[in-house]
Amino acid sequence: MRRCLACDARFDGNDWSCASCGATPAVVGGLTTFAPLLQADGDGFEAAAFSKLAEIEPASFWFRARNRLIAWSVARHFPSATTMLEIGCGTGFVLSGLRSARPGLSLSGSELFAEALAFSRDRLPGVALYQMDARDIPFAEEFDVVGAFDVLEHIGQDEQVLAQMHAATRPGGGIVVTVPQHPRLWSPYDDYAHHVRRYGRAELVAKIERAGFDVQRVTSFVALLLPLMAAARLRVRRRGEIDLAADLTCSPRLDRALERVLDVELGLICRGVSLPAGGSLLVIARRAA
Repeated sequence: MRRCLACDARFDGNDWSCASCGATPAVVGGLTTFAPLLQADGDGFEAAAFSKLAEIEPASFWFRARNRLIAWSVARHFPSATTMLEIGCGTGFVLSGLRSARPGLSLSGSELFAEALAFSRDRLPGVALYQMDARDIPFAEEFDVVGAFDVLEHIGQDEQVLAQMHAATRPGGGIVVTVPQHPRLWSPYDDYAHHVRRYGRAELVAKIERAGFDVQRVTSFVALLLPLMAAARLRVRRRGEIDLAADLTCSPRLDRALERVLDVELGLICRGVSLPAGGSLLVIARRAA
């Protein structure tokens, strides 16, 4: 069901024009746009970084391994899901991985920055993409699964986003969320990425439960590599500069070796192990039926 952001009316159909108040979101560059003024503000975010990110993601063990973890989470905990929305979909790398892993899943993506959605549109022909503010989602009980993958840490009002995710999820459906973990790992990279916070486990679980969800699974990941990650963060602090390509990529041989380590973690998680510490945190939660 669609939700009018002007008057809060609910309606079905393919037309975004609200029958109650007549409000219609603008279409800019072929994208249905719900928060154009917020995108123009940008909050200091460098939209040009999406071009670098689109190059780095396929070449980075971390992005590839995270995709497999997300795809497993959706398949394991929401096997009958037919629809999924990713908020903050960026360049579409996660959605492209989900489309390969779950070809029967109807996917939608949203992002504040149209520059990122341009890459998503190239990667995901036929997928519904929206420019919107995650704090004000124009859907009500529409999706079986709503995902936010390393998004909440960018938004001051993260609990508002979680409440909106709850409203957009169908009863019996749920959410899959990943965030950076451990405030002590804060480094100039977090500043560069415009993070507001890194999460503790209890903090994120409490916020998700306050939004009305029943938490099903919590685990850290990038656990076996946590010492290497901590050392890398320390080097960045001392260096005081960010080199995105150098910090997120490595030689092909090392990249494959690190990917195999994260595959071991995935195997443990699939067997029910909840890793107690790691660079990132995964939470899967369900809305009551």
